[in-house]
Amino acid sequence: MSDSQPQQQPSHSSRGGPTGDGSPAGAAESTTLLLTGARLTDGRTVDVRLGGSRIQAVGTVGSLPASAGSRVDLGGYLLLPAPAEPHAHGDTALTADSEGPVSYAPDEVQRRATEAALLQLGHGATAVRSHVRIGDVHGIGPMEAVLQARRSLRGLTDLTTVAVPRLLTGVAGADGLAMLRDAVKMGASVIGGCPDLDPDPTGFLEAVLELAAEHGCPVDLHTDGDDPARLARLAAMAGGLRPGVSIGPCGGLSRLPLDVAHRAADQLAAAGVRVTCLPQGDCAALERRGLRTAPVRLLRSAGVRVAAGSGALRDTGNPVGRGDPLEAAYLLASQGGLRASEAYHSVSAAAREAMGLPEVRVEAGFPAELLAVRGDRIASVLSLAYSRIVIHRGRVVARTSAVREYCDSAVAVALDLPRQGRMEPGP
Repeated sequence: MSDSQPQQQPSHSSRGGPTGDGSPAGAAESTTLLLTGARLTDGRTVDVRLGGSRIQAVGTVGSLPASAGSRVDLGGYLLLPAPAEPHAHGDTALTADSEGPVSYAPDEVQRRATEAALLQLGHGATAVRSHVRIGDVHGIGPMEAVLQARRSLRGLTDLTTVAVPRLLTGVAGADGLAMLRDAVKMGASVIGGCPDLDPDPTGFLEAVLELAAEHGCPVDLHTDGDDPARLARLAAMAGGLRPGVSIGPCGGLSRLPLDVAHRAADQLAAAGVRVTCLPQGDCAALERRGLRTAPVRLLRSAGVRVAAGSGALRDTGNPVGRGDPLEAAYLLASQGGLRASEAYHSVSAAAREAMGLPEVRVEAGFPAELLAVRGDRIASVLSLAYSRIVIHRGRVVARTSAVREYCDSAVAVALDLPRQGRMEPGP
């Protein structure tokens, strides 16, 4: 089961019925969008025609016939597969500046989750996986609220949920296990949690994997990754589960001796366990033990599939979190030792794979999930990724335009620096 499956509608062959991507069939057939003059990462400048939720054609500039559809000029923009957000916390987002206790009333949680998903969409993430806490005094309410946010955002972004119980073992864990089952029945598409915080981490993991196998759900767990024996047990237990297991943020792996970290990485790779790192900071689901990003190069060299997420978005885990995939990629390139293309892959293709979403390429036949960023190369857009155009299911769903202004000076004029203002003096 992928993240997107709970949001899809059944296919119908009758005229006007919904298609597999949740769009009306008539709209999928008739709606077209032509992107002109876009630069690709291989250096080509092309036109791209989108139809419905797919890329219909890619050709040289001017080669694709005009149609009745819309046209967007992407001159000066680099066109990329859209990033995805594999590790968000919509229920707690935007609470860092709250006065007094944070409200978990359903309407407040829905508002926060909706606003957070739209902020992330503006940055380019057309799919978001949100970890949602259940249990304790709030019960199942936060999950209901985020699922309502998901429904309200249909067509703008794909928001899916991870059910995150606190305890699953012992007498105290019985309620957590019951709520976890209820959350899956309600529509949570991924089973999560933090084994590190349960008195019986192995029992917690057993309960999660058993329920995931029963329902065919992916597993996405929080762990600091600083206990090599616990990681070894997780790898041994999770190896046979399909559709797969992700863990993160695993910053504790960076604090282990190098030989121990290498051995743990080999075990995770052999078991097919993915790692989602959080270059922008930790999240509030874990006790803060020193903010260090997982050793991405070490994990990749061992064959571990590594994605990058944003984590906290202005909550107690990171009060200045931005929820920006391109910033995560920038940090992996500037501090994590990855090439710019590898860093972007971590927030796009690798993130989508971790979420069970189909691959995106700027080629005919692939999903029309795209991000246009002003710039000409991956490295330049990671450095100065200000102006962005976001395309989800074949239509523009968000735009961000940035204009840099300089005072009048001979230097600015001579260099033809970009600026905004009246061309002629006015009143």
